Amino acid sequence: MLVWTGGNTARVGWTVTILVVGFWLGVAFVLRERVMRPLQTLSNMLAALREEDFSIRARGARTDDALGLALYEVNTLGQTLRAQRLGALEATALLTRVMEEIDVAVFAFDGEQSLKLVNRAGEQLLAEPAERLLGRDAESLGLAELLSGDPTRVFETSFPGGGGRWELRRSTFRMGGRQHQLLVVSDLSRALREEEREATKRLVRVLGHEINNSLAPIKSVAESLRALAARRPPPADWASDVERGLSLIGGRAESLSRFMAAYARLARLPPPKLQPLDVAAWVRRVAALERRLEVAVEAGPDVVIAADGDQLDQLLINLVDNAADAALETGGGVEVGWRRDRKAVEVWVRDGGPGLSDTANLFVPFFTTKPEGSGIGLVLSRQIAEAHGGTLRLGNRAKGKGAEARLRLPALGGAPGS
Repeated sequence: MLVWTGGNTARVGWTVTILVVGFWLGVAFVLRERVMRPLQTLSNMLAALREEDFSIRARGARTDDALGLALYEVNTLGQTLRAQRLGALEATALLTRVMEEIDVAVFAFDGEQSLKLVNRAGEQLLAEPAERLLGRDAESLGLAELLSGDPTRVFETSFPGGGGRWELRRSTFRMGGRQHQLLVVSDLSRALREEEREATKRLVRVLGHEINNSLAPIKSVAESLRALAARRPPPADWASDVERGLSLIGGRAESLSRFMAAYARLARLPPPKLQPLDVAAWVRRVAALERRLEVAVEAGPDVVIAADGDQLDQLLINLVDNAADAALETGGGVEVGWRRDRKAVEVWVRDGGPGLSDTANLFVPFFTTKPEGSGIGLVLSRQIAEAHGGTLRLGNRAKGKGAEARLRLPALGGAPGS
């Protein structure tokens, strides 16, 4: 009995052992399938995301347990990163295409002044392909001077791909945690030549029109006088006809002479001789020159500018004269004043006239609506303003009828006003 019992106990022990081992094997299998495998999948997916492979998706992603939720979030992260990656690639492709198509040279240098980026226009400017340019220093490329000094300037020089007048714009940016400099070099010569051609065409058209307007009646009257002189016997009133014809010829010749003198004056505007000019005294002096009506002066702050007093007198006289002409048409008045801001002095001239009907042609040379006008007053005035580093704008008044001219000039001193 003892032997039998012992054998039975041994069998029971082995059975329990087998059951325990089987249980733990089952637990291990379940853990492997429910924990270890998802963790391995999660690890593989994170490695793929690190390598920028966003095509892998995990199975078993769900929101009802922790591991499934983690897989779900990693799948979502992969989709988001993939969309961002595609957007970045498309934006980079677009930027590359734009840089290749624009006709300005673009260069990027790192902190050691080594070239890291160049577009097609930059290759043409330096007359070498990008493969030979990238990695070279600015000194060897002849661009070292552009990396210092004023970041925005116009200069004249010759590059291997051509010479002329250029505009530089330099800025900084960070890439890879390091600061870089971006150079944008644009050719101004071609644009200036286009402007010169267009200006020449307009000038020839205006000159031809004005000269023909004078020569046509002169030719017609001369033909009439020649026919009159050939008549035998001459008509009884031939003397008065000749007098009228010669008077017409003289009048048209005088008009043509005035036109050519006005053109010469416009073309030979000398550079301004800058001296300190008190704005208050200047405005009051010019306002007092208008005798047809009283010009009201609205006083501004005490301020001094660096200017050519004679040229600014002519500019302001033109503006006040035009304002007075307009005001006399309607019985309105003329006001002149000035104000100061942080950077400039603004002088304004307002009139109570009918306003401006054709603002597009205000600064077109020789365009005028006045019967006796030359059409250069406003053009000359704007040239004077720009020669002083300022601007001149004309338009209709925002409040009330009439027009307003605004002249802005750099300030030299004086307390800022409102």
